[in-house]
Amino acid sequence: MSGESSSSAAAVVLPILSGAEPAPPQASRRLPPWLRQNLAPGGGHAETAHLIAELKLETVCSSAKCPNRLECWSQRTATFMILGNVCTRPCGFCSVPKGKTEELESDEPERVAEAARRLELRHVVITSVTRDDLPDGGADHFRRTVDAVRAATGATIEVLVPDFIGKAGALERLMESRPDVFNHNTETVPRLYRTVRGRKSVYAWTLRLLAEARRLMPDVKTKTGLMLGLGETRDELLDVFADLLDHGVDYLTLGQYLQPSLDALPVERYLPPGEFEELGRLARSMGFRKVASGPLVRSSYHAREMAEDGRVA
Repeated sequence: MSGESSSSAAAVVLPILSGAEPAPPQASRRLPPWLRQNLAPGGGHAETAHLIAELKLETVCSSAKCPNRLECWSQRTATFMILGNVCTRPCGFCSVPKGKTEELESDEPERVAEAARRLELRHVVITSVTRDDLPDGGADHFRRTVDAVRAATGATIEVLVPDFIGKAGALERLMESRPDVFNHNTETVPRLYRTVRGRKSVYAWTLRLLAEARRLMPDVKTKTGLMLGLGETRDELLDVFADLLDHGVDYLTLGQYLQPSLDALPVERYLPPGEFEELGRLARSMGFRKVASGPLVRSSYHAREMAEDGRVA
């Protein structure tokens, strides 16, 4: 179960539960009612947006077109994206720009720390684009950012990292900063890995990275997420759940894939809320310490609640 298998390519994709809604025609881009949001800005949205602009920071909230941005920014929280705003991986699901990368900004760690301090964040999530062009994949820049945030705040820190594939010593360098939560997204099932994540990504490497983070820092909480609605089957998901548990993963997030642009992979199926609830129950019964499962759940959505003690629905 922990490797890719060409024999699974012919698997028949069936709905997990009755009541699942197929993807709408591309032209209409109609969302089912449970994915429609009508939230007034209010709260701290404008303040958060102004601070991010003032400090010239990138957020995955904006770059990845997260559907929860309005809610999170209104609550004065954001997921900071470091290492620029251009990615070296052509993932089929992502709206982050691809192309010529930018020079690293040496003061970016301090600017992220200043934003976290002024927002009075109790839990800080730091993610990045993938930088295959850098010798260490940006691991040392990650370490410097974690160190800067820790020096400026009393917050717990979660890193949501790329795979650092082929970058010897990168994970070791990053883990020197001793994050509270180590997060790396699995994204999808092995059969769909190359289609969704691109030819450089390897399912077995993802599992190895999660396990290696725990080996390097036994008390770190490990976390991963999956996007649903790309054509995966129930059996494939359960196999991935088992693989993740075998590799020591503590926390799991499950959310609906939403096509961010016409060039991105299409949605194969919209899973209803009840199906997410059932998958969450199954994952918890299999042994995950915490599971967040719902159509609008994302990797860093309500990340503080998941990192703290207590159950996450």
